[in-house]
Amino acid sequence: MGNETVLWNVDARGVATVTLNRPEVNNAYDAALIQGLHDAMDALGSGVRVVLLQGAGRHFQAGADLKWIRAVAAQSGEENERASRATALAVHRLNELPVPTVALVQGGCFGGGTGIVAACDVVIAAEDAMFSIAETRWGLTAAIILPQLADAIGARQVRRYALTGERFDAREARRIGLVHEVVPLVELQAAGEKTVSQLLQNAPEANSQTKAAALEFSHGKIEQPVFDRLVVQHAAKRRSREAVEGLASFAEKRPARW
Repeated sequence: MGNETVLWNVDARGVATVTLNRPEVNNAYDAALIQGLHDAMDALGSGVRVVLLQGAGRHFQAGADLKWIRAVAAQSGEENERASRATALAVHRLNELPVPTVALVQGGCFGGGTGIVAACDVVIAAEDAMFSIAETRWGLTAAIILPQLADAIGARQVRRYALTGERFDAREARRIGLVHEVVPLVELQAAGEKTVSQLLQNAPEANSQTKAAALEFSHGKIEQPVFDRLVVQHAAKRRSREAVEGLASFAEKRPARW
């Protein structure tokens, strides 16, 4: 099932596999992929016990589709806020799903992709995985995923990696807490299955209550006014002069003129 950009199925054990499915653009997100994530989460019924999230092709998720971002930026402020809110809500909903979530990461995991994995309970990365939080390189901000990233790696590491935009590998991602385990690429699916099997041994309601209790103490458990402010900030920065220059530099394959 799915809308082509996000596919999902549920097996007899109650394990839902959700697949980001834009491999031709490294699973970069646009409006359709974000809506696909919402549709997948809407479709998860009471019989689901674990969600396994993965990306089709060579890369897990390459962040925002910058061509789509440029198109949205040219639209009204209201439309930009709508796009930012839908994106923020997708990550927020994933973070608060009442069942355990497991992400399998291979290849690139950039920008919004880091927010997606930060919102998952268990993250397993292949040895070839690479990460970055590079929004500021394009004159944008990662405002709407910073709460989840602060939970995963702490404010100190966010201040480094979201400000430098540098890339870091799977072992560094494990060191700072963004991923829990690093395995050879050929073992990624097997490692995911091992974790799923461990989760299925546990009482579903006990797991749900444990996760909810843990979230009570998290940065990601933000009040509505804070959520709204981050959405507005995220949308407004997309229409700023810096973003115009940053996105132009991407399209023209040149350094930005800051």
